Amino acid sequence: MKPDGAPRPAGGTSSEVTTRERVLAVVVEHGPVTSGAVARVLGLTAAAVRRHLDAMAAEGLVTGRDARPGPERRGPGRPPKEFVATRRASAPAGDRDGHADLAVDLLHHLAATAGRAGVRAYAEHRAHELRERYAPEVRAAGPEVTDRARALAGALGRDGFAASARPVDTGTGVAAVQLCQGRCPVQHAAAAFPELCEAETEAFSELLGVGTRRLATLGAGGRVCTTHVPTAPPDHDRPTQHHPAQHDPAQQRSAQHGTTTSGAPRRAPGPAARRTPSSPEGPRG
Repeated sequence: MKPDGAPRPAGGTSSEVTTRERVLAVVVEHGPVTSGAVARVLGLTAAAVRRHLDAMAAEGLVTGRDARPGPERRGPGRPPKEFVATRRASAPAGDRDGHADLAVDLLHHLAATAGRAGVRAYAEHRAHELRERYAPEVRAAGPEVTDRARALAGALGRDGFAASARPVDTGTGVAAVQLCQGRCPVQHAAAAFPELCEAETEAFSELLGVGTRRLATLGAGGRVCTTHVPTAPPDHDRPTQHHPAQHDPAQQRSAQHGTTTSGAPRRAPGPAARRTPSSPEGPRG
């Protein structure tokens, strides 16, 4: 089941409706975003985009807020508005035509007859289908995690998830990407059965080859589903290079002459040390 766009407004020409849907799609996928940024993405005038955004704000599909101050927004005057989609705009068609209620009913029945294990089995089945569908495209993107995340976002976007992959600065020195999904076809069901989101996250980890982590979900009330994707393993996860002692000339000389690397004579270990060289309790009698 693939989600479609938000409800079409009453009246207006088909070209106006189409343009409005394109504007809303950009807000869902890239929000928070300014009208100027939307205009650049779609090749429209800022005035035309603002007209559509104002109309959608009146209908409850988007909401605007003053943009956060940043280097690109210095100067006098009021800051521009950034727009984000509301939950109504992000909701899939199933939430409006009764299919979502049917899906939740079926999952409740499954939980009652087969337990939560049955729900998990269904969630894993759904995640397996997702992996099979997207694996060829993700593999074709190459070994780099960032490229694979972008390929996955593109595949999800074509299936109506309004997905994007954005580099982020975590402040920890570990490079990462945030995989965002502005729509979810099982949002209503995932609110009652988070197993669906958990299985999907595991599928993302397998597709991308790194451990991903969900930061927010639409089902749990988030504005978007956000998945943290580290693009490189932390330093403590990287294999340590071990260099044999014989490769160190100083250690080689000390081994040959019975001395330490500082030149002092090497002493033979005492009896206790020979008996329990690694005992945490110390020498035993």
